[in-house]
Amino acid sequence: MSVVRVFNGDRLKAARIYRGKTIAELADEVQVSKQSISQYENGKANPSLETLLKLISALGFPRDYFYEKDDKSIKVGTTYFRALLSTNKKDRLSQEEKTKILAKIYHTLNQFVQFPKINIPPIREGINDIEKVAQATRDYWKLGTDPIPNMVYILEKNGFIVTSFGTDNANIDAFSQRQEVDGEEYLFIVLGSDKSSAARRQFDAAHELGHIMLHDWNADLELVSREEFRQMENEAHQFAASFLLPKEAFLKDLVLPNNLDFYIELKKKWKVSISAMIVRAYQLKAINYNQYQYLMRQISKKGWRTKEPLDDVIQVSKPTVLRKAVDVIQSNGVLSGDQFMHQLSKNNVSMIKDEVEILLGLDRGTLSEVKQNAVVLSLRHKDVRT
Repeated sequence: MSVVRVFNGDRLKAARIYRGKTIAELADEVQVSKQSISQYENGKANPSLETLLKLISALGFPRDYFYEKDDKSIKVGTTYFRALLSTNKKDRLSQEEKTKILAKIYHTLNQFVQFPKINIPPIREGINDIEKVAQATRDYWKLGTDPIPNMVYILEKNGFIVTSFGTDNANIDAFSQRQEVDGEEYLFIVLGSDKSSAARRQFDAAHELGHIMLHDWNADLELVSREEFRQMENEAHQFAASFLLPKEAFLKDLVLPNNLDFYIELKKKWKVSISAMIVRAYQLKAINYNQYQYLMRQISKKGWRTKEPLDDVIQVSKPTVLRKAVDVIQSNGVLSGDQFMHQLSKNNVSMIKDEVEILLGLDRGTLSEVKQNAVVLSLRHKDVRT
């Protein structure tokens, strides 16, 4: 007896949000009323075949996606955005939805590949000194006080799931999201691929780590006041500065703290933006307020607010673990690209290849390639192929 497939209105809503469309915009594209889209999403009506095909075309999701059920065991926590106050809700929700689907893809990969386990320092309750929290995190990961050349590598090594894709919004540099599946914690960090500064990426990654170390992952940010959120952002900024530029080591290097060109040399070593180093120098009282203001005016005058010296020289660090995971299952003959897409469908994540490649930060066409005999991450012993 054949199984009757039921249209899932929640999936239509998720796909619409994923694409950053309002109900009115989608209704206009598929030439139906706003009320019809609302009824489809709320399960009060099903689209006709003609309308369904238009929805598929407008949203870029395969037909099967709209008939799948979601795993209720996945609990999604707060998503922290940089520049939340200057980012509209529609764009934020779009990125949140992308990360939810990224998580589902990751859970499928996790059936085949042994990923690094999450390794978060057990920061003791009552430590309110951000400087101490940052150093305690460095100590736990045995980083000492040396510069960190690749913040992305540090995060991936310690079990954070990092990817990079275009956020389609100049105000969204990075964001992080916590999920819990069957009692196990997963932490996702997304870095905008449309930002070309290595120093900015370093700080963005450290900023998101700051949220993870300092803030409540069950908070509803829609209920947080502007002042409260601004404080959280400042705390994450402070953590990033303290983590990337440890107090004693950085102070030792500040030989000429009032010389703007000297910060170019420091940038080569610390891989942090000149403006962030000047802010840190002021926080550490290596320069006074007037000197700080003078240096910032010089930065503006030279046009360094948008592009600093060395931005086109220092290589931007890229996430590698998800790319290697796909490579290992393809190269070792575990799953071809088509078989992986089939496995995603079995796990109720029917997507098109291009979209999966974007979310995982893969080169276009990766899931269509045939690879052999490469060894990277270790495979799981259990073979769950069909």
